Amino acid sequence: MLSRLILTDFRNHAELVLAPAPGFVVLTGENGAGKTNVLEAVSLLSPGRGLRRAALSAMQRQHGPGGFGIAATLALPEGDVEIATGTLAAAPERRQLRIQGAAATANTLAEWLTVLWLTPAMDRLFVEPAGERRRFLDRLTLALVPAHAQHAARYDAAMRARTRLLTADEPADPQWLSALEAQMAQHGAAVDAARRETVAALGERLAEQPDGPFARAALLLEGWSGTADALLADLRSGRARDAAAGRALAGPHRADLAVTHLGKGQAAALASTGEQKALLLGIVLAHAELVASRTGHAPILLLDEVAAHLDPLRRAALFERLGGHGQVWMTGTEPALFAAIGPEATRIALG
Repeated sequence: MLSRLILTDFRNHAELVLAPAPGFVVLTGENGAGKTNVLEAVSLLSPGRGLRRAALSAMQRQHGPGGFGIAATLALPEGDVEIATGTLAAAPERRQLRIQGAAATANTLAEWLTVLWLTPAMDRLFVEPAGERRRFLDRLTLALVPAHAQHAARYDAAMRARTRLLTADEPADPQWLSALEAQMAQHGAAVDAARRETVAALGERLAEQPDGPFARAALLLEGWSGTADALLADLRSGRARDAAAGRALAGPHRADLAVTHLGKGQAAALASTGEQKALLLGIVLAHAELVASRTGHAPILLLDEVAAHLDPLRRAALFERLGGHGQVWMTGTEPALFAAIGPEATRIALG
């Protein structure tokens, strides 16, 4: 869990110091008070661009001195770990990261903590393009396979370089092209294997759960799948095709996460808005429990405005299920939405 969080010139917060306890952390306040901004700051303690996927320069406080800072104390059984990230005014798009005072890369954050989130913007996940579901799945996978971020980044970098070679005016260097394809094959196979392992493990956990207030989902990874050798063969034989298309047409970047409402045997995209929300929430909760059982450490959960979209029955069921399962940050405009949570929760009013 996080025992301390300090924001400096981040979004609307000139300076904010929080000391959350274990369990529920409830942030309340009017719209615009900066509740989601706090969750975004916590999400930046994991690899990637955070829950909004915003440009770093957009995170610095308007009319501030430039740059921003996020400092956190991570409480672990073996001792506290100090994490600091942010940008400098002179380099607003270059992320700085330090762990225990030493410079580090963002991908190493996955070795220290797992942060998962659910935001209103994700409510349309099942009807969005496949790329959104791949990003969602990669976030779930990263929590179980910390090396996944590195494999995915190296695969994407090699794929972009290969596409530039294939679409350039001059003929591509065969040796350089082969080297890039070898990198894509190696890292792409690792990406695919990690995703499929996550889908299988999460699917088993969802299937074991009894019917309840949150709809159960069945998961399937569709699209390309194979070994490194198979991907390498696909890439080499498809050079002319990929050059004409201006992109690689084989590989794990073409996969899609298919989700089905188990109770109805219906694709999630065809379910009602409320059912889609319940399916997504059920997946996130099951995944959090899976991470805790696999790693021994519960993930930090960020649930933005989740209570406002649930009826009292499901709201109470959510709080009961989350109780005692790690640190859970939740936002809402009304404190009454969280009345069912016990007095041990950390309650913070912003604004």
